[in-house]
Amino acid sequence: MDQRSWARLWAALGGDPGLLERVRLVPRTSPDGAGGVLPARLPVRELARSTVAVCALAAAEFEARSATGSAGAPVPGVGVDDGAVATAFVSERHLRIDGRAPATFAPLSRFWRTDGGWLRTHANYPHHRARLLSALGVPDGGDDEALAAAVAAVLAERRAEDVEEAVYAAGGLAVAVRTPGQWSAHPQGAAVARLPLVGMERLDDAPAPPLPSPGSGPRVLDLTRVIAGPVATRTLALLGADVLRIDSPHLPESADAHADTGFGKRSALLDLASRSGRASFEELLGRAHVVVTGYRPGALDRFGLSAGELAGRRPGVVVAELSAWGGPGVGPWGGRRGFDSLVQAASGIAVTEGGPDGGPGVLPAQALDHGTGYLLAAAVLRSLTDQRGGGGSRLVRLALARTAHWLQHELEDPRAREEPGEAGEPYDPADWLDETGSPLGRLRHAVSPVAYDGGPGGWTRPPGRPGADAPVWE
Repeated sequence: MDQRSWARLWAALGGDPGLLERVRLVPRTSPDGAGGVLPARLPVRELARSTVAVCALAAAEFEARSATGSAGAPVPGVGVDDGAVATAFVSERHLRIDGRAPATFAPLSRFWRTDGGWLRTHANYPHHRARLLSALGVPDGGDDEALAAAVAAVLAERRAEDVEEAVYAAGGLAVAVRTPGQWSAHPQGAAVARLPLVGMERLDDAPAPPLPSPGSGPRVLDLTRVIAGPVATRTLALLGADVLRIDSPHLPESADAHADTGFGKRSALLDLASRSGRASFEELLGRAHVVVTGYRPGALDRFGLSAGELAGRRPGVVVAELSAWGGPGVGPWGGRRGFDSLVQAASGIAVTEGGPDGGPGVLPAQALDHGTGYLLAAAVLRSLTDQRGGGGSRLVRLALARTAHWLQHELEDPRAREEPGEAGEPYDPADWLDETGSPLGRLRHAVSPVAYDGGPGGWTRPPGRPGADAPVWE
């Protein structure tokens, strides 16, 4: 087992290198015994196993140190099974709700041919769909096939870069498909490359808020949507955190998406623009240990939810900020919205993974989302562990585009060093699926790949209906 990529990632988290010997790997092959899991031209398998490995190690370390109060407490062994990792990285594809496959990408979320190139759009949410169509001047009417044909006709006569700017100006989401070289030369690509993979900062010298009881988990306010942030908080919930997701009543979440990433959490609605909503949030913040945000950078600042303001009102809090492109001040796109599929398109991944017909392709999973989610959870856990010895409010920052840069330019691919016959054991995703009853129906779902000796075997609660819980701590 080659731990070089894991060691670099663990070092980026500030972890003790001596703990890496606690990690063991179970590699897997495809069902026919050929090749590894998550096959791709880029080292996606290594990204997946590395992010899960450091997350599990950070969890084992946190449990050992918080349970005993000793920095020298022995850390449990960590197991990383490629089968569990691969299944979890496509958890949304394995999900079934009373036997029904969930809705995934909407008809207008796809690649499109333009005049001289390709464009990727994202229109899963109704407001993003409306803004895309408005920017293109296409009326929203008729069936999906007719609407797609109308969009295709408009885009065929326009440059992808021009559409990219017009759609973003309208509040929608679209990016031109670029090669890796074009992205490296782009001001945003260059700015992202200069970022640390994991940004970890100490904001002050405030003492860490005590946990509710010895050995209990932290209280986590979850202000994230879609995949990366919810994967991080779903993982924290598995590990014993009291996770309360907060959504605006004006932006309802998809129940299908929540059925995948809502395990272990409660979900409440708060209107932060109202006096009562702000008052409820401040009561929650006053007892929180962690706040995770994943909205468009700067979108929550008007509610006083920047990292500095949160730490000022809740000294000792850990604030974790997730962005698509790097965050405010990081290149011309730092404050823009974005999703995994768009980052793959802009960064050159779609070209690298393109098909034989010359069209753009995709990774075998939304690996930027899932990998960044596990890495975010690991950074939160490492921050909480470091606080036990030195206090201080902490800030954690990650970006999907920086994870993409790591995948493309910095992550070693162990396939180049593997000998024939070293691929490991056969892989069947059914081994890593479970069934759970829930208010949303009977769920078939992926189990968590985060595992260590004596660790939790599953979540203590299934996902409920989005927004159905009271905004209070248990």
